[in-house]
Amino acid sequence: MEKKPDKYISTWQLALMTAAAIISLRGLPMMAQEEMTMFFYIFFATFLFLIPASLVGAELGSMYAKKGGGVYTWVKEAFNQRLGFSAIFLQWIQNVVWYPTVLGFAAAAIAYLIGKPALAQNGLFVGLFSILIYWFATWIAFKGTDKVSKITSRGFLIGTVFPGIVVIVMALVWLISGNPDSIKDIPASVTQIVSVDGGHVHPRFFPHLTGMSNIAFLSGIVLLFAGVEVQAVHAMEMKEPQKQFPRAMFLAAGISFILFTLGSLAVAVVTPYNDINLQDGLLVTFREVFERYHVGWITNVMGLLIAFGALAGVMSWIVGPSRGLLWTARDGQLPDFWTKTNKNGIQKNILFIQGGIVTVLSSFYIFMDNVNVAFFLLSAMTVGLYLIMYMMMYASGIKLRYTQPDLPRVYKVPGGMIGMWLVGGIGLAAVIFAFIVAFFPPSQLPIGSPVTYTALVAAGTVIFFTIPFIISMVMARKKRKQSV
Repeated sequence: MEKKPDKYISTWQLALMTAAAIISLRGLPMMAQEEMTMFFYIFFATFLFLIPASLVGAELGSMYAKKGGGVYTWVKEAFNQRLGFSAIFLQWIQNVVWYPTVLGFAAAAIAYLIGKPALAQNGLFVGLFSILIYWFATWIAFKGTDKVSKITSRGFLIGTVFPGIVVIVMALVWLISGNPDSIKDIPASVTQIVSVDGGHVHPRFFPHLTGMSNIAFLSGIVLLFAGVEVQAVHAMEMKEPQKQFPRAMFLAAGISFILFTLGSLAVAVVTPYNDINLQDGLLVTFREVFERYHVGWITNVMGLLIAFGALAGVMSWIVGPSRGLLWTARDGQLPDFWTKTNKNGIQKNILFIQGGIVTVLSSFYIFMDNVNVAFFLLSAMTVGLYLIMYMMMYASGIKLRYTQPDLPRVYKVPGGMIGMWLVGGIGLAAVIFAFIVAFFPPSQLPIGSPVTYTALVAAGTVIFFTIPFIISMVMARKKRKQSV
């Protein structure tokens, strides 16, 4: 008989835990660039991606809680070990590709802290900063999870929640004081987010589609809502998971929807459209307001807090996903080299490999002319890899209803087979669509050659997707030789 937890997690607790895992300030400028069409993107990411992923993930997590391994076990049980390994590898590698984007955001914050905002668009500064801070975070991670947890918990509150509230409040003060509303002054040339009628410019609430490039930001915005499947394991710690878990997920979705929407609107209201950029757009907003009221030094303080929050975000993920890879290594899916840990039980060799890849990817900032393009290129590569993993997860949830219908599920997607097909099908269709969009260069950025952009994203996706299959083949051949 399964032992019940000593203390149950409440609906609100899980909702806040999930929201904390999702919300990141670095995405506010990306959504603000979409102006009023942001409602379309946030609705898509919340209701067609976030909620289906959390519900299907909760059922799969409750089925194999004792086995562990997360998405590796889910996909392995549904299909085979090789695909299971590919799924966990993609979950890990997308996180590795994600690090340079959040570290680039931290670099911009530091540039404002030291009073040299121009450095936020300096590729050499952003690239070297990202590399140095990542290795600093890795050094701290080697000291054990207790050290990491202290930094991450404080960092989320101080560096994410507090600045998020500040930007919303100051936008309200900005409007109440009679300052200009930048949403009313969007250039007429940006036709994907405005329409022109009788010489007057009107914001659109739905993107004007003349091609996939007009909605290319969709893939990056979906990425902001990713990672919820990690929280699915906590469904077993609730008193009535069948009722409480979906409520918690809808609450988390509501919190994320409100904070992302209000925060993005705050940036869009204060900052002129041409001044919003992906790298330091949030800091530009702070500077715009605080300098207007002659307290510009507060922008420096916000830069420090945001940098601390970004560092905490990196540290909160630096050990977690790689732990799943360690689990598969011990299951014989990777060479013994990957199983090595230090005296604190931290997977040292995996973190060294992880750091090497982050160093190479952070060099994109140094060698690409436009920091914003490098930032979005890395985001596009990240979302492509992660969405492949989600495709496997949804397919596993549906298939296991047929192949293992009698396996106990603490939480089960309601509605029987129709419910699973509906929730899983909606989620699968959404991630396939977002995956396709990720290969189109955004019309909002000076990409240069669209062919080069698409080729880089495609090459990165193919290379990283192929690696786990190559490793699996090598390991299978090694096992055959050993058996002979």
